Amino acid sequence: MTKKKIKALCVPLAHAEPVRRYLKERKLLREDVTVLKEGTCIFFPINRTPEDLPNYTIITKSFEVRTIKPHCYKDLLTLPKNLREELPTSYDVVGSIVLIKLPQSLFRYRKKIGNALLETHKNVRTVCLIDPVSGELRTRNITIVAGENQTLTTHTEYGLTFHVDIATTYFSARLASERKRVATQVKPGEIIVDLFAGVAPFSIMIARYAQPKIIFAIDKNTEAITLAKYNVKQNHVLQTIEVIHADAKDAEKIIPTKADRIIMNLPFSAYKFFSVALSIAAPICKVHYYDIIREEDIEGRITALKKIAKTKGYTLTEVQVHKIKSYAPREFYIGLDITATKHADVA
Repeated sequence: MTKKKIKALCVPLAHAEPVRRYLKERKLLREDVTVLKEGTCIFFPINRTPEDLPNYTIITKSFEVRTIKPHCYKDLLTLPKNLREELPTSYDVVGSIVLIKLPQSLFRYRKKIGNALLETHKNVRTVCLIDPVSGELRTRNITIVAGENQTLTTHTEYGLTFHVDIATTYFSARLASERKRVATQVKPGEIIVDLFAGVAPFSIMIARYAQPKIIFAIDKNTEAITLAKYNVKQNHVLQTIEVIHADAKDAEKIIPTKADRIIMNLPFSAYKFFSVALSIAAPICKVHYYDIIREEDIEGRITALKKIAKTKGYTLTEVQVHKIKSYAPREFYIGLDITATKHADVA
């Protein structure tokens, strides 16, 4: 513990708060050391004698030096200016793990960057470099660059806990508010199908914050299904969610009833399954469709989905676009709130 002798203003406890505000507003209060309380007095460390407070005694006291933690990991790094400009301004935090993408030019500084992130996030224990999600199982290559050698973590959002293995399953912490938004739209008694459930964050959010009749959570990733079952139990929604290990393309064979609402969170590939989704849809069905796409291609994607709907006897009577987050320059993670209505002349 480091201490420093500094001039201080001795103030009775009853006057402490107004005097503290006065000193702070006039930049007289030192913030590199902690305020000291002894008996009925507060000792405020000051950098110069205040002229308007003659009634308070000024003495010299020993104060504990305050440890100031950097707010941004960039403050801990010494890099050439051109490289500093390439440092990521955002990254994902899943439980106790930071997931960050780095350009090739910064790759040799990966350990320094990782250690800087550990130092500026008190609850983070591991920093991973990540590649984009790919493949049918929605996994990605990861490299641990700092901290503990772990990929399994527990993520918390809106009072829910999700066990996630970032090496073997897909999970996006940035969709928390989107999951909650969808849950608020669910009406009591709805039948819901989560076609690409992963570790079941959408399904669990809806089960806890709405009153659906049942949710069928489907995924073909064995690791994701194992964690989904665990998460369903941990969040006390066993009575509402049925976790199914299967390929979404077989949904029509698996789901025993028609769905009032369908979740399609499979960026880059969801459109390939839109026909499958409509094959299990009720005559009026809400579809929450997610994609990663360039801004100028959004209207074209909507047109393509309308054509697919027509072949299944549906009309997309409403399509609302939500830009959820930036994914790359001019590329967005989007959500489409779709109302699909079966043609009156289709049985």
